[in-house]
Amino acid sequence: MRVRLAEIEDIPALSAIMDAAIAELQRGFLSPAEIEASRAVMGLDTQLVRDRTYFAVEIKSELAGCGGWSRRATLYGGDHSGALRNDALLDPTCEPARVRAMYTRPDFARRGIGRAILEASEAAARAEGFAQAELMATLSGEPLYKACGYREAERVLAAPSADGVRVPLVRMIKRLM
Repeated sequence: MRVRLAEIEDIPALSAIMDAAIAELQRGFLSPAEIEASRAVMGLDTQLVRDRTYFAVEIKSELAGCGGWSRRATLYGGDHSGALRNDALLDPTCEPARVRAMYTRPDFARRGIGRAILEASEAAARAEGFAQAELMATLSGEPLYKACGYREAERVLAAPSADGVRVPLVRMIKRLM
């Protein structure tokens, strides 16, 4: 397994991983309507790639997963999630870094990819002086984050989709230092 910074050229492959993960890995956690609605609040935020805080994981030269962290205020959402976006820089002395957009290609699930991305993200955030990390977990991601030391701060419902469907999410936090 190789964890590296994602490049702009990776974006089409990263988007494909996200699409497959949303469609397949949320089954059993969300209804079909909630899975479809989650696409409005999930996806790639290309600012993370431009900020050099987004990782791609390769296994035998294949992209197997992606995820990262941010020093910006946006907690979750992709380029298309306008109302969720806030590009203001966080103050590491009093605000938590954001863990963002964690996805594993379904055929590579349960191989430690998420844990490797979390470790890389937390180390990079610590190196920039962040003492805490925060994330918005899907129900399918919640067990991984709990296993990695994150604790639930609150359960929320995302804003309703065009069809009125609200997706359950869990805001979680962890001390890094």
